[in-house]
Amino acid sequence: MRDLQSWLSRLEQLHPTEIELGLERVASVADRLDVQTPARRVVTVAGTNGKGSCVRTMEALLRAGDHSVGAYSSPHLLRFNERIRIDGQEVEDTALIRAFEAVEQARGEVSLTYFEFTTLAAFWLFKQAGVEFALLEVGLGGRLDAVNIVDPDIAIITSVAVDHEAWLGSDREVIGREKAGILRAGKTFVCADPLPPASVIDVSGKLGCDSYFIDRHFSLVGSEYRLEARPELVIGLPELQLPPASVAAALTALALAGELPGTDQVCATLESLQMPGRCQPVAWQGRKLVLDVGHNPAAAEYLADWLVRHPVAGRTLALVAVMADKDLTGLVAPLKSAIDCWYPALLPGNPRAATAEQVLAGLRGAEVSDAQIAEPCMPVAAQLERAVGQLSETDRLLVFGSFFTVAEVLQITREQQDGQPGQ
Repeated sequence: MRDLQSWLSRLEQLHPTEIELGLERVASVADRLDVQTPARRVVTVAGTNGKGSCVRTMEALLRAGDHSVGAYSSPHLLRFNERIRIDGQEVEDTALIRAFEAVEQARGEVSLTYFEFTTLAAFWLFKQAGVEFALLEVGLGGRLDAVNIVDPDIAIITSVAVDHEAWLGSDREVIGREKAGILRAGKTFVCADPLPPASVIDVSGKLGCDSYFIDRHFSLVGSEYRLEARPELVIGLPELQLPPASVAAALTALALAGELPGTDQVCATLESLQMPGRCQPVAWQGRKLVLDVGHNPAAAEYLADWLVRHPVAGRTLALVAVMADKDLTGLVAPLKSAIDCWYPALLPGNPRAATAEQVLAGLRGAEVSDAQIAEPCMPVAAQLERAVGQLSETDRLLVFGSFFTVAEVLQITREQQDGQPGQ
């Protein structure tokens, strides 16, 4: 196969199920590829929310310090290449194809899921590039995720909340134990959840980890970051575009690794750092949009707080399209007081997406009044056009609920060549 899209289409068909948690198959292929250690130093990040922001922050700070860095995250918004970055640049198609060919040759008769195959490709690329740091974002859970075949020097858990219940359970203690599966005996562990489940504390204690918990060993209050270590570290930070807890975890991990750049570099890096699809401002057709991939109640709580901290003179409208397996009412409830009118939307080409009835039930379950719901429920593209038509110059439209929702809106704005970074 000569083109990337053909490879990606094939990878979707290789394994009978989209997800199969477990490490035996992927580890056996990793051994054949010799990628069990993809870089000299490895940081693995698990968590319900904030993983990508933590990886992005570490990546930017390490690059500011002239380190070579491989970053692996998922899912992507517009193109697969977003998932694998080397020294701040998305890997080109030709390099990805070479990596896929190497994994294909090594796997033999071993069946791999799409995520397992692409994870091995990322490790192969990092090993080939000889990067100093590999920053690895867990795809799902932790203990049985393909990323966990690599032993990290530092493990980070950004948050523990209920999501992906079909795979991880509906209890924070059970979910926390799964995420704590990335910890290693005697290694550094950074936890950015202010109320970590007892299971996380238990695992870190039994493994004898050098553990650092937010609001106990490090903190980010207002603009002041503080690390209670030797020597103590205090940094005054600029206004952040990314979740403070994720930024604090990234700062702590790099400080403990002895690789945090100087204060001026830290501030300059963080001041302009943004994450695609995370409270991302976009100007389109002369109107203000905010795009966020949040798709669970914990993410909605952060998003509601962000909207309060970034007010507009006019109204805030919301376009929401979600997957059917999400807690729709729990997703809407934290945002209810911040939204003036709701535009429920559909993703008709996605078999996992919620139906009109399910989206409306989620809104009404959160006690959103019928007067605040713009019916009928329409596909994202049509609903976007409708909602933007109702915006004044002082209003804004929040688009959220799924990576798929944000990806479609980003694609629309770019195809019409009127989307520009918002202010």
